[in-house]
Amino acid sequence: MPVSTPEQPAALPDLTVDSTQGSFNLQTLQGHYTLLYFYPKDLTAGCTTQAQDFRDLLPDFEKLGIKIYGVSRDSLKSHDKFTLKENIPFALISDPNETLCRYFDVIKTKNMYGKQVQGIERSSFLFDQQGQLVQSWRKVKAAGHAAMLLNFIQQQG
Repeated sequence: MPVSTPEQPAALPDLTVDSTQGSFNLQTLQGHYTLLYFYPKDLTAGCTTQAQDFRDLLPDFEKLGIKIYGVSRDSLKSHDKFTLKENIPFALISDPNETLCRYFDVIKTKNMYGKQVQGIERSSFLFDQQGQLVQSWRKVKAAGHAAMLLNFIQQQG
């Protein structure tokens, strides 16, 4: 069983979340592989690129039995706009109170235009069918990240 640290939780939490596809408890995701990817903000250049890449590669992830969920602090209203504009077929989880973000320790101090701000560090977490953490990726780049994850998972075969 993976070891849990403040930076690396070992399992999906017992937490109910709101998403563009309804509310659900994360532990109900057991039974298939789950990829949670955290991104800073809807409708921004990098986050749009990342969502488009996951959207375009979704059939390949699904063939491997993996379900994808995007997570940010944006509201459901913002997620709905993002989903419609970019034709995103997977659920986007709204975490305005940063509960899930803090559980996964993705809220970090960033330097934005010379000011220190708290924001989401782009990160991804892959869980197995029992909800146990398989692998995490932190401080990732938006472009090419989805393809890199898919390649990693295919190599694990």
